[in-house]
Order: sequence, then structure tokens, then C-alpha cells
Amino acid sequence: MSLIKLKNNALDNLTSFEGSASLGDMVFISSATASSSASIEFTLGDYKEYKLFFINIHPDADRFFKFNFSTDNGSTYSVTKTTTFFKARHYESDAANEFGYEAGYDLAQSTADQTLTEGSLEGDDNDASLSGYMHIFNPSSTTYVKHFMANIQQLGKPDGSTRTTFNNYIAGYANTTSALTNIKFVMTSGTIDAGKILMFGIN
Repeated sequence: MSLIKLKNNALDNLTSFEGSASLGDMVFISSATASSSASIEFTLGDYKEYKLFFINIHPDADRFFKFNFSTDNGSTYSVTKTTTFFKARHYESDAANEFGYEAGYDLAQSTADQTLTEGSLEGDDNDASLSGYMHIFNPSSTTYVKHFMANIQQLGKPDGSTRTTFNNYIAGYANTTSALTNIKFVMTSGTIDAGKILMFGIN
């Protein structure tokens, strides 16, 4: 198996790959840097898979980070979804740890935004943020529902004071045979104070 060498020093500057192994034609499409942004939106197209990277997403206050899809070029974001959500967590103080399903954060045939964070993402801690990635499969299909999955690492405070690492796993499907045209990321309220999202397409 040959090794792949990134030609750039950081993922957010990545423009090409070097190596003989096939990467399924992974192509950088676009990126967005938050600066007190109400939302971050991306246009989806005909790639068989999209992969988004979240880098140090930080809210203006204690918020939940969420997303939704559009089938009408961003006019509305209310696609019906059925999802799952489970997480692992561990306190900085080592006082508690947990692994389990979070029924309060899943959706069952709901058009609501899907949360990507367990508990609120800390905005009052200047060093707190989330990072992770998300896959969206064949969003332009007009035959099948649209599957997606995400893995998010965050700093949170489940009891309001104890700093905790959360590793969240979210997956599900958009229950529509219409093509997904856009995806939008928001906080529960307020703004995305800082951070960057990059989107790649894979054929």
C-alpha cells in the first residue's frame, strides 16, 4: 500500500494530494470562516459523497450546534429526517465518565434541525470549541433517501461547571427522494463566533 503525502502544511490550505493510491477523486470545493455568523451554508451538487471538516467551531455563548438540509436551493431548511445520537464523555476532573445513547437528541420523522453537540458547546470559555467531520452520501439522488453521519469532538459542561470532553456520533437519513441542494449550520440561537468549515466532494 502506498502512502499519501499532503502537499500543504495545514488541512485548511489543502489543494492537492501526492501519491499513487486512489483517493476516489476527492476534490476541495469550498470553505467558510465564521466571524459572528448567523449561519454557514453550502451548496450541494452531483458528487457521490461530500465530506465536511469542522475546525474549532466556537459560539458566542453556550449553544447547541445544528444543521438542516434544503431541497429548494436554500429557500427553506426543513427536510424530514430520522437519526440516531450516541456519545462518550469524560470529565477533566476524572469524577465521571459515560457512554450511551441520547434519545433526547435524535429525530423521528422530524423537520427540525439536527443537533451535533451533546449539551451546549461552551461559549464562555475562550479556549472551548468543537472539531470533527461529516459525510453526506449521494445528495443529488432522486431515487433514494440521503444518508449522512458525523463524528464531533467538543468541550462541554454537562453540570454547568465541570469541563468535559464529549465524542458524539450522529447518523441518519433525510427521508426524501428529492435532491438535497444545500446544507446550513447554525447555533441554537446567537452566532457562530469563530471557526472554519471545509467541504470536499468525492466521486
